[in-house]
Amino acid sequence: MTGRPGRAGRATRAGSQASAGDLLELVRTGRATTRGALQQVTGLSRATVGQRLDRLFRAGWLREGAGGPVDSPLGGRPSITLEFDDAHAVVLAGDLDTRHARAAVLTLTGEILAEHSGTLVVEDGPDAVLGELGRWFAELLEKAGHAAGEVCGIGLAVPGPVDTETGRVVQPPIMPGWDGYDIRGRLSRALTEHTGATGVPVLVDNDANLMAYGEQRIGHPDCSAFMLVKVSTGIGAGMVVDGAVYRGIDGGAGDIGHIRVGADALCRCGSRGCLAAVASGGAVARRLAEAGVPAASGSDVRDLLAAGHPETAALAREAGRSVGDVLATVVTLFNPGVLMIAGDLAGTSFLTGVRELLYQRALPRSTARLDVVTSALGERAGLVGAAAMVVEHLYAPERVEERLLALGV
Repeated sequence: MTGRPGRAGRATRAGSQASAGDLLELVRTGRATTRGALQQVTGLSRATVGQRLDRLFRAGWLREGAGGPVDSPLGGRPSITLEFDDAHAVVLAGDLDTRHARAAVLTLTGEILAEHSGTLVVEDGPDAVLGELGRWFAELLEKAGHAAGEVCGIGLAVPGPVDTETGRVVQPPIMPGWDGYDIRGRLSRALTEHTGATGVPVLVDNDANLMAYGEQRIGHPDCSAFMLVKVSTGIGAGMVVDGAVYRGIDGGAGDIGHIRVGADALCRCGSRGCLAAVASGGAVARRLAEAGVPAASGSDVRDLLAAGHPETAALAREAGRSVGDVLATVVTLFNPGVLMIAGDLAGTSFLTGVRELLYQRALPRSTARLDVVTSALGERAGLVGAAAMVVEHLYAPERVEERLLALGV
């Protein structure tokens, strides 16, 4: 979980303006990993680089690695490389769906140390759900062998639009009782209740955004326009542009599930004819139930698809065609290099339907360099993205300075 993909466009301040946080950024992204390289990139003197690196060493955020190549053509001792020390803290990550959730403890570079999944119903309300998630986190920390004091932050993915400034969901169609709720405060208190840890920062974002962020960083770091469409109980999209999540003006970007497609089906948002009302996992489950097949959610549809149920496969392909029809317009507008299909319906039948309509309706120029793929991280994508969000937030240069001062170094 290095910072390179998420910081591709950031310019490093030169000379006396380059802070300890800027040096850490250069090391984390691999742009400069020796003292000499840091001097060259920033223009700082050897003494100043040493002083600022010393603060990072004392904080436990840097370590010395193996000797690198010899910098001088005249030979001499190899340069000592610098590395971001990912062992000084851990991250907690949670990923909520409508009836199911996952939680994990991860290293600062994205390795999952302990993981749990289970039933957690968002309709039970935020107080109960977040309280239970705090209990899961406590058990996972014990399983991973880490103390609560080692947690630097919590990242949470939720199935609704999020105002990232406040961490509150805004009019979520499938999260009744969550609108405007203080998720950050409740989850922080839940961790305190179950572990005693206090003051742990909590960051919240939409699940499709964080899935896209995790998948792009791990599998497609060089793709400057990446899009992920999650089709589960609802439908949502996440977009990563130049290494950063694109959220729109208030977190509503990517809500393609509520694009009108002309059908008369009633959506959970209260409108009729939304894409989610006819092509989501919930919509497919409803049609199966009407036909006498036991299904109540996207996860039930996923299980039926895995079992090779023919009627489910046919409905999934039909749903894929509906989504592909909408994506033809979205792809023409956004022009991504990678379009990833993820979620409960992301199997062969659905993907076939998407491709049929997408390539039929979109301009050839829009699809000429487009890769349409399925998820590589699977159900862990949201966890990886949530943890990456926390790391990028906490180790951004400006925040590094604040945290170093708080540590007294």
